[in-house]
Amino acid sequence: MTVFILSVVLALAVGGCVCVVWAERGGPRWVRVVAAVTRGAGEVLSRSARSNGSGRSSGDSGD
Repeated sequence: MTVFILSVVLALAVGGCVCVVWAERGGPRWVRVVAAVTRGAGEVLSRSARSNGSGRSSGDSGD
């Protein structure tokens, strides 16, 4: 069951990336909507990682 869920998440991520590229090339409206949702989700995850401190690189001293 876990493999199935991870496969679905991976397929959604790859599909979202494809839609982002297609939207940049002027795809249909639904592709631009999916691309916007994908970019928004990426921003939310990025901000979440930064606020938890896991966004630091290994060279940061944390000071």
